Amino acid sequence: MMRKVFTLSACTVLTGWLTGCGDSSSVEILPGVPLELADDRAATISDLRYDVRFVVPRERSAPVLGRVIASFALSEAGALVFDFAQPEGSVGAVRIDGESVPYEVRDEHIVLPNGVTDTGEIAVEIEFVAGDGSLNRQDDFLYTLFVPDRAHVAFPVFDQPNLKARFTLELEIPAGWLGVANGSVAAHEVQGDREVFRFAETHPISSYLFAFAAGAFEVEFAKRAGRRMAMYHRETERDRITRNRDAIFDLHAAALEWLEDYTGIQYPFEKFDFVLIPSFQFGGMEHPGAILYGEERLLLDESVTQNQLLARASLIAHETAHQWFGDLVTMEWFNDVWMKETLASFLAGKIINPTFPDVDHDLRFLLAHYPAAYAVDRTDGTHPIRQPLENLSEAGTLYGAIIYEKAPIVLKHLERLIGEGALRDGLREYLGSHRYGNATWSDLVTVLDRSTDEDLAGWSRIWVEERGRPRVEVVAASAGETLTGLSLRQSDPLGGGRLWTQRLDLVLGYGDGTRELVPVELREASVEVSEAAGRTMPDYILANGGGVGYGLMALDPRSRDYLLATLPAIEHALTRAIVWTSLWEALLEGSVDPEAFLDLAVLALSAEPDALNVERILDYLTAAFWRHLSPERRRDLVDGLETFLWRQIKAADRPSLATAYFGAYRDVALTEAAMTHLERIWRGEEEVPGVPLSERDLTTLAQSLALRAVEASDSILAAQRSRIDNADRLAEFDFVAPALSDDRETRDAFFASLSDPANRARESWVVTSLRFLHHPLRARESEHYIRPSLDLLEEIQRTGDIFFPQRWLGATLAGHQTVSAVSIVQDYL
Repeated sequence: MMRKVFTLSACTVLTGWLTGCGDSSSVEILPGVPLELADDRAATISDLRYDVRFVVPRERSAPVLGRVIASFALSEAGALVFDFAQPEGSVGAVRIDGESVPYEVRDEHIVLPNGVTDTGEIAVEIEFVAGDGSLNRQDDFLYTLFVPDRAHVAFPVFDQPNLKARFTLELEIPAGWLGVANGSVAAHEVQGDREVFRFAETHPISSYLFAFAAGAFEVEFAKRAGRRMAMYHRETERDRITRNRDAIFDLHAAALEWLEDYTGIQYPFEKFDFVLIPSFQFGGMEHPGAILYGEERLLLDESVTQNQLLARASLIAHETAHQWFGDLVTMEWFNDVWMKETLASFLAGKIINPTFPDVDHDLRFLLAHYPAAYAVDRTDGTHPIRQPLENLSEAGTLYGAIIYEKAPIVLKHLERLIGEGALRDGLREYLGSHRYGNATWSDLVTVLDRSTDEDLAGWSRIWVEERGRPRVEVVAASAGETLTGLSLRQSDPLGGGRLWTQRLDLVLGYGDGTRELVPVELREASVEVSEAAGRTMPDYILANGGGVGYGLMALDPRSRDYLLATLPAIEHALTRAIVWTSLWEALLEGSVDPEAFLDLAVLALSAEPDALNVERILDYLTAAFWRHLSPERRRDLVDGLETFLWRQIKAADRPSLATAYFGAYRDVALTEAAMTHLERIWRGEEEVPGVPLSERDLTTLAQSLALRAVEASDSILAAQRSRIDNADRLAEFDFVAPALSDDRETRDAFFASLSDPANRARESWVVTSLRFLHHPLRARESEHYIRPSLDLLEEIQRTGDIFFPQRWLGATLAGHQTVSAVSIVQDYL
């Protein structure tokens, strides 16, 4: 348990703040935003408003200056603690009612001692030098990213989600820049070589949702269903804007309309704008009135895959859903951050269905969530969906596949348990009861519990509060060709004896194409499936035949062997996807040979008609090739694999399929013939059938050739650099280039430079570079980076954004497969 966040000395308790008696050292505080401090402030502060001003110089090296006036009602006098993670010299003055007051800056806080403030209405004015860490300053633009507790890196604030406030912002920026924020522009004035934007006051929002961007942006406007929207961007290729613009606005409009209908609440904020950020740390961030997106996620190339189109639609739906789930109603504390992410992801799946009527959305849900969730939940390092959190400085550790991928699956289970209508009605009541406020998971469970006889608290305890997944096995008995008994058994791989309640659709599959679904409710350690007795013995049995069940759905030996031999002949696309997921888990468990898996993938791809399944099989194929074959076996098998993939490119009946196959061909290419082939494509001497290659595609191709150390790699990179006109993409290309060098000393020097946080500021660039450094082709030479990379993890958690530690770790380890690499990690742990 943490210590009390601040205590007052005996002198202060007895006499208050008296000269010569108390001093600021009598206030004991802790870095970050501890839960106890947040609770104390939430209990005493209300009616909070901020008036914030930032003065942004044109020169990136010059400091951003600011002033904030925090106005609020205080119900209990005492020491007042603002959060501000900057040194003492960054605070210029602190005033109340125009009068300077004593304060101390320490441990990421500004402390106003007991006696300085009284109860009632208070306005505290603080002048400051802003911290750059969460302003993401570039030469000609900047954008804020304050989630989860990084607002106080930039300016003094009560940085906790349950002190919602109305924000008014004034931005003074260089002439020629545009400004965008949560509120609309209320006033705009040009003052010589400076411009001042004053933005309208916001509805109540949490500090992590306060946002602005400023810089050399272009803006596109559109109106849909009477609503005006604006898209800010830095893309210099007009064709990319023209090709994507209408689809982006249409997807937002469709999401808004769907959510207004589903929730029964009109869009709850004043305006709806969004900003496309080059090399953004996240896919998107849901600030009301100023959503931020990764530019490359929305502005798609002509060579686009089905998954990329779906991912864009899903991302837009996700961030739009957050306007209700997360922004209108916000979690009380970040231990419930998973709630907003889960609801946004789950509803995004529903929102995009009408836009893609030809897509099997049950298949899409399975492939979008299950493999990624299993990748974490199968490991010893898995964790519960809902976790305790004592300090917001550690909130970044809560993010990952468990809340983004597993939790939407769990919510789908909940919907099956209580009914689609009951869930919708419960969410409507939840939003209505807590609008512009805060709520907890318990608040939602209490609402939903009224609509069902199920023990939702017990259900939640296993699925939400506990870590891991069940192992589910099928046990079949037969007499001749007749099935005499069938049962499902579940066990706890972590040895806790837990039982997961879930409704499954058992599939009995036969070689003639017959596929019988048998509903089963699994609550105990074992359940008999009496309806199956007397049926013909199936050729295969799938515990998760409906694609909703969650866990290690182990294949019995008979089913596994049959499916390895005949999987492509199964007619049902969802069933094929379920089998691929199960076979991949079996490969990782050691019951399927990697080369047999690759043989099946090649056989299946020749006959697979569904684009989503094709892309998933290609992902599995490349992963098996690089992670589960020795370098020697890769060399033995790659020639045939390259030939097959190129044949599939030429045979593809859709550009999206040809693009997917070409990506796999480029990723596995190793032979001299393939290198020559790819170089000819890069030089424009040969085309990829059905795939129009963009500048980004050619950059990726040039980097792939350099990674493989082709003879002309230096000149290829230099020539590709000359093709890049966009300044943002050129800066990224130059940053990554040393990681591709064939010279080990150059790569070593580049890796050493990453120990300086300033060189890790563009996190997506760093992750791309690490993937090149640690690619399996260079794994032996890069193994000595592993330990220093691990030693940097805690610092990266402190200095980076929420996804960076996990991405840093993934890029560092994914290319390694040796015993010595495992030993390095074990020694670190």
